Amino acid sequence: MHYTRLGTTGLTVSRVCLGMMSYGDTSERSWHLDEAAALPLVRRAVEAGVTFFDTADVYDDGVSEEVTGRMLRGLFPDREAYVLATKVYFPMGPSANDRGLSRKHIMAAVDASLRRLGTDYIDLYQIHRWDHGTPIEETMEALHDVVRAGKARYIGASAMYAWQFAKAQQVAREAGWSRFVSMQNHYNLVYREEEREMLPLCADQGVGVLPYSPLARGLLAGARERGGVRHTVRAGDDPLADEMYEDADFDVVDAVRALAAERGVPAARIALAWLLGNPGVTAPVVGATKTAHLEDALAAVDLVLSENERARIEAPYRPHRVLGHV
Repeated sequence: MHYTRLGTTGLTVSRVCLGMMSYGDTSERSWHLDEAAALPLVRRAVEAGVTFFDTADVYDDGVSEEVTGRMLRGLFPDREAYVLATKVYFPMGPSANDRGLSRKHIMAAVDASLRRLGTDYIDLYQIHRWDHGTPIEETMEALHDVVRAGKARYIGASAMYAWQFAKAQQVAREAGWSRFVSMQNHYNLVYREEEREMLPLCADQGVGVLPYSPLARGLLAGARERGGVRHTVRAGDDPLADEMYEDADFDVVDAVRALAAERGVPAARIALAWLLGNPGVTAPVVGATKTAHLEDALAAVDLVLSENERARIEAPYRPHRVLGHV
């Protein structure tokens, strides 16, 4: 495993971040794993040197945080040995105040996450989306107070427009509050719209980038084919993927498969190596429900693509409408 700093902070993270969304309540999605089934995968990740783990309060209505906390406490010698990230924004109950990024919800949500995770602090506390109903000044001050209270070490953001991210950072800068140190955005070989504004902004400001859906919900790993053919359980139970990706995106998939065949490696490794080779990317957030998923992510860290190879798999890209901000 290789390691790097998260943006310009002093926080060291592994180049692979294990996404914990798939672990928790199997009744939520047919492809989710319960704790017993997830533990061998997480143990293998830890043995391979992964120290960075990402979840969210909304994943399986909090169950993901619960099992994440238990597994990591059992697999690491102490709390300082790993970096734990979670998120706040989406509804966690029926109340109008049990969602969003108001001071009221952030303060209640961080305490609830700490209880579920079984820890005294969160390393990276991220806003899951932009809240159009709450002034960004209220949100940034509340997040700063969370950091000052020692409940989070750093704050991060996810899935928004570059102007929104810049506004939030400027509000915090002017007030002397904690600023976001990371951006977890939708970015992969078939969705590269983040290269227009968000990635240059992050590079300029020294913000770490943690792409989610690095394999386009399995598209780049062979989970789907043109015409709606599905090869995995998740692909057959993932309506969001049907909305986000189209048959035209398989031109990129075909290029990745061709290069993978030449290299003698799975297509997923090529797609992840492409991300890891981008100097602006800190660590892709990789989900794994099978051993092969995890092994591909681990192997991709050491797989270096030439400039010619990168150009070949980038060439078929077509522009998309903005995806992943809601």
